[in-house]
Amino acid sequence: MSDPKNTAVSPAPEPVEEKINADEILKKFDRESDKRTLTGFIGKVVTAIAIVFTCFQVYTAVFGMLDATIQRSVHLSFGLCLIYLLYPMQKKWSRTSINPIDFVMAIVGAAIPMYIVVNYQALLQGPLAGSMDPFNTAVGVVGILIVLEGARRCVGMPIVIIASVFILYALFGRFMPGFLIHRGVNPADLIQHLFFTTEGVFGIPLGASATFIFVFILFGAFLEKTGLGQFFIDISNAIAGWASGGPAKVAVIASALEGTVSGSSVANVVGSGSFTIPMMKKLGYNADFAGAVEAAASTGGQIMPPIMGAAAFLMAERTGIPYSRIIAAAAIPALLYFFGVFAGVHFEAKKSGLRGMSRSELPKILPLFAKRGLLILPLVGIIWLLVTGFTPVKAAMMAIVISVFSSIVVSFLNKEKVISLKDILDAFENGGKGVLGVLAATACAGIIIGVITKTGLGLKLGSGLIALANNNLFLTLVFTMITSLILGMGVPTTANYIITSVVAAPAVITILAMRTGLAVDVESIVLPANMFVFYFGIIADITPPVALAAFAGAAIAKGNPMRTGVIATKLAVAAFLVPYIFVYNPQMLLFGVEPLGLIQMIITSCLGMIGVSAAMIGFFLKPLNPIFRIAAFMGGILLVIPGLLTDGIGALILVAIFLFQKFVDKPGNGIKAAA
Repeated sequence: MSDPKNTAVSPAPEPVEEKINADEILKKFDRESDKRTLTGFIGKVVTAIAIVFTCFQVYTAVFGMLDATIQRSVHLSFGLCLIYLLYPMQKKWSRTSINPIDFVMAIVGAAIPMYIVVNYQALLQGPLAGSMDPFNTAVGVVGILIVLEGARRCVGMPIVIIASVFILYALFGRFMPGFLIHRGVNPADLIQHLFFTTEGVFGIPLGASATFIFVFILFGAFLEKTGLGQFFIDISNAIAGWASGGPAKVAVIASALEGTVSGSSVANVVGSGSFTIPMMKKLGYNADFAGAVEAAASTGGQIMPPIMGAAAFLMAERTGIPYSRIIAAAAIPALLYFFGVFAGVHFEAKKSGLRGMSRSELPKILPLFAKRGLLILPLVGIIWLLVTGFTPVKAAMMAIVISVFSSIVVSFLNKEKVISLKDILDAFENGGKGVLGVLAATACAGIIIGVITKTGLGLKLGSGLIALANNNLFLTLVFTMITSLILGMGVPTTANYIITSVVAAPAVITILAMRTGLAVDVESIVLPANMFVFYFGIIADITPPVALAAFAGAAIAKGNPMRTGVIATKLAVAAFLVPYIFVYNPQMLLFGVEPLGLIQMIITSCLGMIGVSAAMIGFFLKPLNPIFRIAAFMGGILLVIPGLLTDGIGALILVAIFLFQKFVDKPGNGIKAAA
């Protein structure tokens, strides 16, 4: 390793080769990004379909949504058509031309949902209402299969396998063991429930995709055109690039900022990681650690308010809890998560003797804001609009207008090219294509929810987990955590939350209700339960063996994927601790906490994360021996748990370690704190 003191690191990325590799890595680990690249006439046709799709969504967002069934059917029709045109059936098929089979499937994918639109009145009120004649049955079967295949192509097999297992469970319930047994659902009734009602494919998840999720993805497409991502990286460099382990801290800050609008852990890893990981390696970070830092930070972006990978809106929709309340509750856990990762990076840098970049090589924060600071106006605006009561759809549409306006002003002030009509059309195209993974995942998740509502499986799973835990809250949480980690493997954020909230959350809600009865507000039970399963579903992205975000970081860093996943899990330790704490003590989610108590909780929790991170890395002021690591971990945990007694004991432990390393453990005194 080169001498860190003499290391000169350029903040600019290693360009072309890293970018090419980044694109390949993104396609490898993010199925949604592995699209065809079409040119010529057919490329223009596909682009036109995507733009028309976006125009439809913008029109309904501005002038009012259509009836739920029609809105969702048109949305699914456009989406399935584009999925089959852009995603080949097999990996070996061409990425520059469309196979005739995919043409046919694109037509079928567009036609099947439109059958519901065309026959809307007849299906609901006329002669076809409730009718499952052979033709309707065939339409329903093809519709379900076309949704499953579309999800397989652009999301991956995990969610398709889960949905298929649920369908089999509905059909063959009488053969199930123990508490899972039910009388079984008639095939025709199941098809009608899943495809001709708003309880299945066209349920709430697809409704979310067809309304606010789409406009937020479009908002992200516009922000990308304004150059906000590069601005975040430059700001992060200015804030932390000079500090010990600078590029790694830049990765944490940049990922937290990008996470406010990003809906994918893997895309976040590749987007910012192609800049930050090479810088970390040049500074002297081990390849596995460099990839892990980016993976842990990027995964945390999905739990970062105000958008949380669109899960915040889904949570509000499913629970009936106001959106503003959800993002307020999510703020402290997200702060602790990123503070913990940041502290881990700092201790690793100190442990390895890594220094930051020269200040002369870094951008200055005030000139940056003077030149491009207006680019953050859309983010500030959308948060203000959402918190003050605007609907997510209206807030996102207004934020899109603000993003265009702010980019024009920035371009004018800096005498650069003003955002063009082509940029706007590109954003419309990217919005139409960018929603496809969410669309397919939510339609597929609707099948899962449909089976649960038809069979009552949700309550059975909740009761089963509680019985397995023998009515013990802690064991119920452990089993729910494991269930959420499994269900979250390889599943996008939105579908991740939908699946874990309907399958795993009922167990936590049920046992909390059993413990508290009617003595507390229902919100203080439902919100912690939903946040608990959401956190662990998201952390599946860095938890081996299926840790897509960690694997993507390892591919960029050229490290070992499993070691990268293990290190990322250690850095993200807050995500494994905090959910247990806010279930046991909802004060962390701002239930029953006063302003002074809130300030105290934030300070002590951050101090606690310092202790936990030091224990995970094995370094505080100096290396920690195993006994001191355990003590630092326990002290940190006690500080994170709200309460004066726990805070006092935890603080005493960390202060004792600090004083020992500062004043007692010195060369020549015969005492050694490190192994």
